[in-house]
Amino acid sequence: MAKSSLGQDADSTAAVAVLKRAVELDAESRYQQALVCYQEGIDMLLQVLKGTKDSSKKSVLRTRISNYMDRAENIKKYLDQEKEDGKYHKQIKIEENATGFSYESLFKEYLHETVMEVWIEDPYIRQTHQLYNFLRFCEMLIKKPCKVRTIHLLTSVDGLGNVQQSSGLEEIKQSLRSHGVLLEVNYSSSIHDREIRFNNGWMFKIGRGLDYFKKPQGRFSLGYCDLDLRPCHETTVDIFHNKHTKKI
Repeated sequence: MAKSSLGQDADSTAAVAVLKRAVELDAESRYQQALVCYQEGIDMLLQVLKGTKDSSKKSVLRTRISNYMDRAENIKKYLDQEKEDGKYHKQIKIEENATGFSYESLFKEYLHETVMEVWIEDPYIRQTHQLYNFLRFCEMLIKKPCKVRTIHLLTSVDGLGNVQQSSGLEEIKQSLRSHGVLLEVNYSSSIHDREIRFNNGWMFKIGRGLDYFKKPQGRFSLGYCDLDLRPCHETTVDIFHNKHTKKI
């Protein structure tokens, strides 16, 4: 059954809003985000085109779609070349007490089905809340669309006694194994840098590592479970692309 004109108008309005945002991001040179919006908006316009019977409106839509597709393709070529040359760099600044920066929010646009292996260097996966942070990160990695099979963690040993650390990581390891994922843990006494790498070439340097969330106000306060609602410490996230991702 064809959509009503009211439904088509709503779809058209939504598509225009997404494409307007794409143009704004494009003008700000935020090309990766602009490309996502262009692709989403184009798909929405194609749906509108399918439900349009008026030939003149169809012609206008085809022209608009073609123009947006040309721009999206040019951006994609530019980004692919930037990745190829190792020049891609995006920086996200997280302000003090800012919210909306869960792991999913930061990493979701890079978690494609090509992600099968992940390397994490973080000296502070030791205390209880840090182990929970690592667990949450692992939970994100085993969700679709990525097909992670191996996670490598390089961290430091808790100088106050590593029983809690080793038992916690072992429990995470066993849990991941039940999902078909291998966790390899190594320790270093000299590790300082914090870095996350995906086998598809994406690299992330977070100033505070995975531990950039503030302590929740209470066990039953907003943000305790949903990290998008948890206030953050001030930190910077630098995102790069290198197709020759080294192994630890």
